[in-house]
Amino acid sequence: MPGNPRKLTALLAATAAAAGLWAPTGAAATETAPTAASAGKTAHRVTYDRYSLKVDGRRVLLWSGEFHYFRLPSPDLWRDVLEKIKAAGFNGVSLYFHWGYHSPAPGVYDFTGVRDVDRLLRLTEELGLYVVARPGPYINAETTGGGFPAWLKNVPGRARSSDPGYTRAYREWLARINPIIARHQVTRGGSVIAYNAENEYAANTDAAYMEDIQKQARAAGIDVPITHNQCCDASWTPTWASGQGAVQIPGVDDYPQAFECREPDVWGTWGEGVTERLSDDAPVYAAEYQAGAIDGNKAGYDKCRELTGPNFMKVYYKSNLIASGATMFGYYMSFGGTNWGRLAQPNDVYTSYDYGAAITENRQLTGKYDEFKRQGLFTTTVAPLTKTDPAAAPEPGGGAVHTEARANPDTRTQFVLVRHPDRTTDADASADLTWNAPDGTYTVPVRVKGRDAKVLVAGYDMGGQRLAVSSSELLTHTAADGRDVAVLYGTEGVPGMTVLRYTSKPTVKVLDGDVRASYDGKGDLRLDYTHRGLARVLVTGGGRRPLLLLLGTDAEAAKFWKHGDVLVRGGSLVRSARVAGDTVHLRADTDEAAGIEVFAGAARMTVNGAPVAARRTAAGTLTGRVPGPARVRLPELTGWRTAPGAPEARPDFDDRDWTVADRTATVSPIKPKTLPVLYADDYGFHHGHVWYRGRFTATGEETEVRLNAITGKGGSYQVWLNGRYLGSAAGGEQKDSDAPVNPDPGPGSFAIPSGLLTKGRTAVLSVLVENMGHNDDWTADDVRHKQPRGLVGASVTGASGPITWKIQGASGTDRVRGPLNNGGLYGERTGRHLPGYPDRSWTPASPAGRAVDAGVTWYRTGFRLDLPKGHDVPLTLRFGGGSGAAHRVLIYVNGWSLGEYVSGGPQRDFTLPAGILRQHGDNTLALAVVAEGRAAVGPVSLNAAAVHRGGVPVSDVPSPGRTS
Repeated sequence: MPGNPRKLTALLAATAAAAGLWAPTGAAATETAPTAASAGKTAHRVTYDRYSLKVDGRRVLLWSGEFHYFRLPSPDLWRDVLEKIKAAGFNGVSLYFHWGYHSPAPGVYDFTGVRDVDRLLRLTEELGLYVVARPGPYINAETTGGGFPAWLKNVPGRARSSDPGYTRAYREWLARINPIIARHQVTRGGSVIAYNAENEYAANTDAAYMEDIQKQARAAGIDVPITHNQCCDASWTPTWASGQGAVQIPGVDDYPQAFECREPDVWGTWGEGVTERLSDDAPVYAAEYQAGAIDGNKAGYDKCRELTGPNFMKVYYKSNLIASGATMFGYYMSFGGTNWGRLAQPNDVYTSYDYGAAITENRQLTGKYDEFKRQGLFTTTVAPLTKTDPAAAPEPGGGAVHTEARANPDTRTQFVLVRHPDRTTDADASADLTWNAPDGTYTVPVRVKGRDAKVLVAGYDMGGQRLAVSSSELLTHTAADGRDVAVLYGTEGVPGMTVLRYTSKPTVKVLDGDVRASYDGKGDLRLDYTHRGLARVLVTGGGRRPLLLLLGTDAEAAKFWKHGDVLVRGGSLVRSARVAGDTVHLRADTDEAAGIEVFAGAARMTVNGAPVAARRTAAGTLTGRVPGPARVRLPELTGWRTAPGAPEARPDFDDRDWTVADRTATVSPIKPKTLPVLYADDYGFHHGHVWYRGRFTATGEETEVRLNAITGKGGSYQVWLNGRYLGSAAGGEQKDSDAPVNPDPGPGSFAIPSGLLTKGRTAVLSVLVENMGHNDDWTADDVRHKQPRGLVGASVTGASGPITWKIQGASGTDRVRGPLNNGGLYGERTGRHLPGYPDRSWTPASPAGRAVDAGVTWYRTGFRLDLPKGHDVPLTLRFGGGSGAAHRVLIYVNGWSLGEYVSGGPQRDFTLPAGILRQHGDNTLALAVVAEGRAAVGPVSLNAAAVHRGGVPVSDVPSPGRTS
């Protein structure tokens, strides 16, 4: 929620060396030796020094975005998101691997279907994205248990330590995941360039545990550098930069905006956001830098996107780049995705994990995406950024702006940050910089309007050109058709100045826009202009090859895409571009009919495999026009049928096959208020709803049922006695963060109506409790991590004998959809959520026009889709707003649990990912309404979040139906 290397201990080194994997001796200690490459792949050597990573000696600035495959249960859409990440200028992705997502039980692991991480890593290789692999064992990520499997709660011993019980468990996980990661390393021709050990491990730490994680990695063949991401409180001192458990490249997490999305204009709540250097021998690593926010206060993710929007990115990301000299970046998140099933932890998140990211939960591009692209193309184009030292900054005349500088000691290229001295101001400030650049001293006028920052470049060999100095920012440059093409940009309406160096006077032709050129006779060609639209300047002669210089605004810069040497302008997304012969082949998305322009030596153009009429322009580019998307019509949701869904509340319900709850001891450090132990996890029921049925012999004097239940934040439970509904209560927590243990979690007192119980007769108490997810373990505190779920106390006032209990949760694990898909509702246990369930005997009724009583009610319907082929149409299920008592709705599409609508909550639109959703065929929609009183769900409809021509081919994800 990320020279001389940092040595592993002698034991680790000896173990790895004995295995022939890694031998830290002398200068070679900064390297990881390549092992045998897979067939058809080229092995590479990964090294590093205090400046950067290097691959085969070539320096790499790692610009990566976080992506969670487990939050997108449609493997074909992994390609869609990863292509979008790459198109934004990223050259890497950071990937958590979720232990609990793959392991429903000790010794049981699943890496198939939506869990096929081999497929994921092959895809990153194909797309040319480096990977920072982060397998934990603990990952946090606001996911249930912080990524721990739920069964770990029943393992004795403190998690995130070298306790023997936990050690056996995490070694089992690493023994499964590490070999997969190992065969996809850069050193074997793959994509994994670094391996992150543990995650934000700074409280209650155990150095022997950190050491052993790395030992397990090396023994499994991990030979790329091992990293760690330090977090979170300044009082927590471990950095894992030295001593036992030290990693090779220590990194830092930084979330300077904090997470108060209700106040998006408040900046820098958690500091300056400058990444600290933790090692003199390794690159500065911004392992997790804030690129969004969790929405704990339910402001809505659009507010989180505003909190961490383009202005914040300009000021903080650029400030960090220059102030820290970091060359390894991981931005959390680039795409958030969905807490489908029971993926969410209970304290901070709900179904959506949009995170206010640059790419929305529905895979749409935002203004944040544009800013990532502006910065990403720059950082991954300009090689001198990979090795810089602090340098003297130009003096701003009048001191109206703040400047900082770095310079490459080899090329002498300079990078100057210009921003307000106060990052939070909205002022308009101007200054003249006296800039002692490599090619001379220049007076450079700069202007910063509002919350903004610029990184300016001087003394840069820009392809075959020499950029002496500029007040515009450099987006990217390339070579095509025997000339250089470069794009510079600045704030709309602000004057700009660029100086290029030539050996003799060049010829300047202004093709578009208002640009004034002057040559001083000493080698400096000066261009003056105002940033408006896109100006085009062709420079020829002067002792250099031709240059097409494009001078635009922020908005114009965002229209450019770069794939290899091919520069493209236009389209809502360009996924790939290549030139073969005289034809340029583009894969692109369009949301409207528009022009597209290619800066490459080509005479013909295809887009998505279809020829496009194209012509050459006066600027020597190729332009064509691509069509917009087709019209999309969505079906109305009709034909609903309904049935009651809580037969367990009836006293005559047959529970003979349920588990007897009779334990008197628990591994949890939190002990129950009453016996027997009723913790759901202790009986193997880990996710979703669980039912309890308690029996006692009535005295006829009973007055009250008293219960305590721990559900996680936002949960609730409901109570019936002899079939009579007594009411509901909010579930509690026993420990959250650093708070003391709560002695009375989730209390509920339920009056027993007079005459309900008869003396000497057996009474049946039925309780339905929802598990909202398992607590994370970010403080390595077992009291927090092993907090139970379910009933923790139960008594009946006036009763004289004991209560005997049975418990029932999920009925096994769905072998395709996994352990987090199903809970213990009757309808889940009997397949009401699955395609093919026989519902013809149910009552015809729509959730929009019918109120339901307290308890559980199921609705089912079907609909057919035939979306336009060659299009991407992300759909959502929209709830129009219900009424009456508090209620929740579990959403199942083709048997997949895709979300939980909570009345009065922040989310009404729920993502239905293609693949799970059959875009050309029949779909089954099931809703389980859990109401705390009489309530109406209201209208439910399908909604298109967007319509694009293009996209990626998406196959149907296997969705087995009910078989009996």
